[in-house]
Amino acid sequence: MEQVILDVREQDEFSAEHIPGSVWVPFSQFTHAAPGVLQSMTGRKILLMCRSGSRAKLALGQITQLGFGGQLTAEVYEGGILEWASKGKPVVTGRSGHLPLMRQVHLTAGLLVLLSVLLGFGVDQRIFWAAAFIGAGLAFAGLTGFCGLAKLLALMPWNKAGPAPDCRCG
Repeated sequence: MEQVILDVREQDEFSAEHIPGSVWVPFSQFTHAAPGVLQSMTGRKILLMCRSGSRAKLALGQITQLGFGGQLTAEVYEGGILEWASKGKPVVTGRSGHLPLMRQVHLTAGLLVLLSVLLGFGVDQRIFWAAAFIGAGLAFAGLTGFCGLAKLLALMPWNKAGPAPDCRCG
């Protein structure tokens, strides 16, 4: 049975490092993009890959929910691409030193909250509202899946490194 590696990481992660020949379907678009890709993989063994294994496990659940559970064989590569690379298996690397978009979001939000709290104590208590606003934005992102800060950071010049990876996601 032919094996296919299905990488469910986001575009910036896939661009930075991926397994040669892997098929890319980002988890954030999985329920929309995966059915077409999965349809073309019936009869093959699918190895789900992400950074460490967590999103791949979620994608495995989505495969079942989408009705492909009995049509194909899928399993999670435990440890993700971190484990794959640590075993010396082949990877294609892109830009080095680039922080993935979600780490940029975490860093930016954390620094803004810290700055707001410090300025709230030292300058004016009304600045605490900035920390509350950031917290509300993060809660909204968690509830809806829409993160305005991620959209804003994606527009920054350091996140415009070139053409998008070849998305074979239908």
